[in-house]
Amino acid sequence: MSLSGDDARYVWHPFTPMQAYATEAAPVIVSGEGFELIDESGRRYLDGVSSLWCNVHGHQVAEIDQAIRDQLDRVAHTTLLGLGNDPSIRLARRLVEVTPSGLDHVFFSDSGSTAVEVALKIAWQFHRQAGAGGSQRDLFVGLDGAYHGDTIGSVSLGQIDLFHSVYGPLLFDTLTVPAPVAFRHPRGVTDQEWLEHCEEELERVLRAHQDRIAGVVIEPLVQGAAGILVHPEGYLRRLRELTSELGLLLIADEVAVGFGRTGRLFGCEHEEVVPDLLCLAKGLTGGYLPLAATLATGPIFDAFLGEPHEGRTFFHGHTYTGNALGCAAALASLDLFQVNDVLANVAEMTVALESGLATLDGHDHVGQVRQRGVMVGIELVADRDGNVPFAPERRTGHRVTLAARRRGVILRPLGDVVVLMPAPAMPVDDVERLVEIAIESIDEATRATAAGR
Repeated sequence: MSLSGDDARYVWHPFTPMQAYATEAAPVIVSGEGFELIDESGRRYLDGVSSLWCNVHGHQVAEIDQAIRDQLDRVAHTTLLGLGNDPSIRLARRLVEVTPSGLDHVFFSDSGSTAVEVALKIAWQFHRQAGAGGSQRDLFVGLDGAYHGDTIGSVSLGQIDLFHSVYGPLLFDTLTVPAPVAFRHPRGVTDQEWLEHCEEELERVLRAHQDRIAGVVIEPLVQGAAGILVHPEGYLRRLRELTSELGLLLIADEVAVGFGRTGRLFGCEHEEVVPDLLCLAKGLTGGYLPLAATLATGPIFDAFLGEPHEGRTFFHGHTYTGNALGCAAALASLDLFQVNDVLANVAEMTVALESGLATLDGHDHVGQVRQRGVMVGIELVADRDGNVPFAPERRTGHRVTLAARRRGVILRPLGDVVVLMPAPAMPVDDVERLVEIAIESIDEATRATAAGR
């Protein structure tokens, strides 16, 4: 049997309808070069979603490859429970240096979900060890449409019914505030009116529950899995002002937006916000190896100090915490941000994306194009004038990915939102090719769906 046949038979893929997948003969990737993926037949595909938003510098990057080889010649992994290792120490110091000032301590884990889970548990325990009234803080606040991962804690904050509703009985209660996103607000309400409503509701909820809130969790600037929902300028800053005034912890989930995708190394930098806890993953290793980090301020860390018998230890960990190979890759990736001036390339990519996607203005089946840096969401609709969605069972967004695949580009939608997420180091010529093929594929798929084919 071919690799493709064995794939469909044996591998259970995440977030994938397996019955349909088995009939689609999806490419089986055997290698990568630059910003292209190569399947078992030798066919090349431009990676338009940076291997699910994590690849930064491309594939077979000599500097990262060598860093991993060098570390492999020393040791692949040792536990961080009771021991240190050289790469994790150097990476922790480096992360403290490059993240917003005041985030002075680094807790390593394995994925974006665990980075958020760690932050929730730290916040919960912090309040119970920091002083009076902490035991009353039993609520977290998230935004409508939120996605923060797939562990029980992170799913409890999730507000995407398709992903999360089935697990309802397993989850703890959270508070939700509306997302300040123009396209998703009620008809008859102006963008400014909706923003004002969102800010008023945010303040109302935080003030009403300020004695019970353990933390407020947000994806700064862009809600990724919600459909690349771009927040208006100033919302993040206002949230920081409110949480600071009320003495609430702000948890910034930069798993998706971090490492250059918004135009700065971290999204919080755009509005000069320093969160109390910062969650990182995906692009941390340049997309090479699973590794995550949760950064905390000094006052939070200090609440966990004490004699062993006092029980103030943070009782959480992962076998592969601070994995040496992953940390070596992350250090090499951070070096390349500077050596190759990746953020300058992101600025050029941003312009190229904006220019190319402008041709979708007025498209009969494009409700909105949302973009921040190299993060793009193209909302497909059956009727632009009435903002009428396509029937979900037609899987129009998925049809776009199949059409793009035939043209040599890998995309993955969020429902009927077509996502473009090129790697921050991708050359502008490749970005222009990505946009061209994405538009062709949108044209083909939406026409077919609209015609009932």
